[in-house]
Amino acid sequence: MKEHDAEQVIADRGLTAPRITPDHLDSVITGEQYHVFPGTTLTVCCLTLANGYSITGESAAVSPANFDAQTGREVARADAREKIWQLEGYLLKQKLHEAALNNDYGVTSA
Repeated sequence: MKEHDAEQVIADRGLTAPRITPDHLDSVITGEQYHVFPGTTLTVCCLTLANGYSITGESAAVSPANFDAQTGREVARADAREKIWQLEGYLLKQKLHEAALNNDYGVTSA
């Protein structure tokens, strides 16, 4: 299921709990760079996030005859972006956990 299709299913079901959305994921990406190692089909994408952290993704064609630079970039970017889901999911869960702890002790966050 594609991520925008999943978002539609979530909306259709009326689910409103905090979650990471594709739009949010895209909003934390502030830069991207690509490198193809000379003599290979290995493409590396480096995505820079809003907080300055960098995440990489890779792609490689088995056969040099099948190598296409644009496809390599797209696959490497998708690989890097997929890793951001996990990072952002962890961050959201941590924020929810901290909010729950604060509420348990009657502390309000600023």
